[in-house]
Amino acid sequence: MNQEQAKQQLEALREEINQYNEEYHVLDQPSVSDSFYDQKMNELIQLEEEFPELLTADSPSQRVGGKPLDKFVKVNHRVPMLSLGNAFDSQDLRDFDRRIRERVGDDFRYVCELKIDGLAVSLRYENGEFVQGATRGDGKTGEDITQNLKTVRNIPLRIAENNAIEVRGEVFMPQKSFLALNEAREKNGEEKFANPRNAAAGSVRQLDPKIAAKRNLDIFLYSVGEWEAATTSSHSERLSYLEKLGFKTNKEARTFDTMEEVIAYTEDWTLKRANLDYEIDGIVIKVDSIELQEELGFTAKSPRWAIAYKFPAEEAITKVKEIELSIGRTGAVTPTAILEPVQVAGTTVQRASLHNEDLIVEKDIRINDTVVIKKAGDIIPEVVRVITEERTGDEQVFRMPENCPECNSELAKIDGEVAWRCINPNCPAQLKEGLIHFVSRNAMNIDGLGEKVIEQLFDHELIHTIADLYKLDKDRLLTMERMGEKSASNLLQAIDTSKENSLERLLFGLGIRFVGNKAADTLAQAFKHMDDLKNASEEEIKSIDEIGEKMASSIASYFAKPQVEELIAELKELGLNMAYLGEVFEADTDSQFYDKTIVLTGRLDEMSRNDAKKQIEALGGKVTGSVSKNTDLLIAGADAGSKLEKAESLNIEVWNEQQMIEALKA
Repeated sequence: MNQEQAKQQLEALREEINQYNEEYHVLDQPSVSDSFYDQKMNELIQLEEEFPELLTADSPSQRVGGKPLDKFVKVNHRVPMLSLGNAFDSQDLRDFDRRIRERVGDDFRYVCELKIDGLAVSLRYENGEFVQGATRGDGKTGEDITQNLKTVRNIPLRIAENNAIEVRGEVFMPQKSFLALNEAREKNGEEKFANPRNAAAGSVRQLDPKIAAKRNLDIFLYSVGEWEAATTSSHSERLSYLEKLGFKTNKEARTFDTMEEVIAYTEDWTLKRANLDYEIDGIVIKVDSIELQEELGFTAKSPRWAIAYKFPAEEAITKVKEIELSIGRTGAVTPTAILEPVQVAGTTVQRASLHNEDLIVEKDIRINDTVVIKKAGDIIPEVVRVITEERTGDEQVFRMPENCPECNSELAKIDGEVAWRCINPNCPAQLKEGLIHFVSRNAMNIDGLGEKVIEQLFDHELIHTIADLYKLDKDRLLTMERMGEKSASNLLQAIDTSKENSLERLLFGLGIRFVGNKAADTLAQAFKHMDDLKNASEEEIKSIDEIGEKMASSIASYFAKPQVEELIAELKELGLNMAYLGEVFEADTDSQFYDKTIVLTGRLDEMSRNDAKKQIEALGGKVTGSVSKNTDLLIAGADAGSKLEKAESLNIEVWNEQQMIEALKA
């Protein structure tokens, strides 16, 4: 067989096997037996081995897994993968509905989807080819798991969409695959997975793709991220389009006109979820219209147009063996109930947060009490109530100690707060927790510096402050247990790389009280450099949008401390970046777009609507998705429809694309 004949045979085999894959994994209608499929796959692999120059990245043979990786590479999500806000009962859903209607009126629909209990991933296609798959990570940065995702057989390696598109879905392990995997692990003397979600997450994060290939993973696609040529006007249309491209979407998705219909849907699936071959932990509810989604926008953490209804938490009965205290990075003392181990929602629970002394008193929780616990949102264990009729007289009332359990300093309670605090700034527990926070994913995001490694470094007295991290050397690291040459080198490289982080990560990592992720980003954009923020007055800080009086006071007090002044100076000396590296747009007050509310509609020929939106916002304009009496200007491209009609009826100024381009250049 010559190369040309081999090429033709390979193309025919690939097309045939791709068809079988779609029939089996997407349509659930296999047309051939497993043995026949295996025979065809073996033919393909043998032919590719004979003609390696004809192997392609989208060949079905790539689903068996390639060479093991050394490590996962970081991926920046071009459109953040935000988490959803939660609703726990019908009243939460009605409140969500009321907020939507207050903003956009009553003319909209909801789309509801089963919330798959798996691992969120992003799939990127360019020129129709699957080029990159990534984990959600912290929403901004994930890990490249392309080779592992290629082994998931219902992820198409090629689609009929030539424009760049990024789609999102949930990788999961079906119940039958989970049971088979745990049975095999038990036979091999390996620890069983606690639940299918953990099994799925562990599978796609294997450095050896061949392991992932054996785990029989599945995926449902649920949304689109970045899409150069978006043509659909609703989320339900996007799901249909994903199906046409060969992606597997969940068939149980439904659209509804009212929240009461949505609530009935959630109640129905609360009862029916046990009948599924995969785990779900709730229902995702979204406003269907893409235009209204854009108008509603986002909070710091989640979209305003979507919410996740979480099924009622599973409850269990156990005993409180003792109450343990821990000290957080701000000195807050948090009591934790140590429980007799009990199974709840698929995992063994041995601890439950009691939050503060007031909660213990309110619920009258005593050591040796029999209690009902549940997982709030199926994640965080909490004590629901005490079963007082089970008391025997051996129960002990809990008393908060007068001194810190870590450093023995006196505990204090600040007026207006419920938490007791250790006010010793050199308390080892606070220092350790502060370091753990500093290296965390949402802060400096230093690979390899997890909680256990920080504790090890601290216990070996190699670090006490943030600055000490940047003074570590290989010789000192090698004195630690389980720290080899390669691990030490990788850790030092990750620490060095973190010096280049943008200012907002450093600000969040410093752990300034009340300054969360979003506030750190806002401050970094406003002041642009650490020195400018450090030297700003409380009034100047408070003048920034979204920065309140309490936060401004905390920031000013923080930077007024001499030890903070010394720390910032030392970090500068060690080479940490102190500037904001994101895009900062100085709005042009002379621009025709400045302080105007603008709507884009119709097809633009010379730029994408997304590019137009960015340029307008850079000049101080606000781009919204729908026309209202507050709209100042409508920019109408070709085939403009109802928005143009509405703008004309409201006497709103209308421009064509050329007028917009001339104004952008002015």
